[in-house]
Amino acid sequence: MRRTLAGVTVTALLLVAAPASAAARPDRLPGLAYQLGRQTLPERDGWAADGPGTTGGSAATSERTRVVHSRADLVAALGGDNATNAADATPKLIYVDGAVDGFEGADGTPLSCDELADPEYRLADYLAAYDPAVWGRVAPTGPLEEARVRSVTNQTRQTQINVGPNTTIIGLRGARLTGLTLMIDRASNVIVRNLTFVDARDCFPAWSPTDGDAGNWNSQYDQISVRRGENVWIDHNTFTDGDNPDSAQPTYFGRPYQVHDGSLDVTHTASLVTASWNRFTGRDKLLLIGSSNTVGPDVGRLKVTLHHNLFDGVLQRLPRVRFGQVDVYNNHYRLGGDGFQYALGVGVQSAIYAQNNFFTLDASVDPADLLYDWGGTALTERGSWVRQGGGPARPTDLLAAYNAGHDPDLGADAGWTPTLRRDPVLPAPLVPLLVGPLAGADRLPV
Repeated sequence: MRRTLAGVTVTALLLVAAPASAAARPDRLPGLAYQLGRQTLPERDGWAADGPGTTGGSAATSERTRVVHSRADLVAALGGDNATNAADATPKLIYVDGAVDGFEGADGTPLSCDELADPEYRLADYLAAYDPAVWGRVAPTGPLEEARVRSVTNQTRQTQINVGPNTTIIGLRGARLTGLTLMIDRASNVIVRNLTFVDARDCFPAWSPTDGDAGNWNSQYDQISVRRGENVWIDHNTFTDGDNPDSAQPTYFGRPYQVHDGSLDVTHTASLVTASWNRFTGRDKLLLIGSSNTVGPDVGRLKVTLHHNLFDGVLQRLPRVRFGQVDVYNNHYRLGGDGFQYALGVGVQSAIYAQNNFFTLDASVDPADLLYDWGGTALTERGSWVRQGGGPARPTDLLAAYNAGHDPDLGADAGWTPTLRRDPVLPAPLVPLLVGPLAGADRLPV
């Protein structure tokens, strides 16, 4: 099914999947939802379509096709043992129904941070011991830091859900994954769709006194983390901190006590990822592509496509890129307010190709500050439009605006041209009309 919008033909988002295989349909699962679970990434739809493409769990048998309602259900559907599920390559198709909480204990009761803490860890003691006025500006060491690390290990076992290769996880209407990380590590051919990710909080943030001029609190858990694998499609999801934003956290050692990390991080040699039609709302750190400036195995990897995503009231890493060839097109950015830092982070040996994105900015955001130099040298940026402070939308050369106000200049050629795009790129003024209504969870007909 195709639609024509202002002369540009695009594939309709609410498409009907190819006919289902012969696997038995789970009881009470609507037919269209079942078919969407079997859907594979269309050809040429971003970097995840490269190589063998991305089919996820579309070949799952009836025995590995499950509807899950709890953390225990999800772990069982992924293979049965969270410690070994990452190695389970059997095709599996998982439908999430309702809310799955990473802090849910084995008996179904909720767990608190205190219950996950090592017996020798207390935040009040940690703050007293490592106050820079007492401890100095050196990394914490000793029994209390060791107890914090043991506490992190406890939480990781509980809230980090390990996903193996050849997997599709798709939400039914209203499905939510709260307080957990989907860890896609050494797992290729994975699809995640139509889920709302809420509050992947870290109970035990680390104090890093040499991070920046004044130190920073750093948390560990992303909502989705992709590492050491390839061919991953992240589509039609919503990422939020819910009613627990970092802006509401206390301040310790003069710095915000940050309990959240990224929404979707692609690191540790991962590659061939497409993130499409997602909604990121009210968060600080979003998309980190490449976790280290060290030249090594990440070179030639970290190839990611971001298209038709909505970045709404978010602060930084939209994305921040090291090394990778990253295609960023037809996204809508609604930015401004306290704490906004930048949109596109140009990191070491990065190659961002940004085309026909639309930026809706409040009056406090200067278009010159939409780019940030993290040690990179160039990006390709073209076709951007900006509406600032309620004024008219105008074509804006973001790179020229950045270079006029910053030194050294960034070059204008990232050194490559994307070829993996399923449909013609929309003119930027049309992007808000399409992305706003269709991006995020609960927009697919399930």
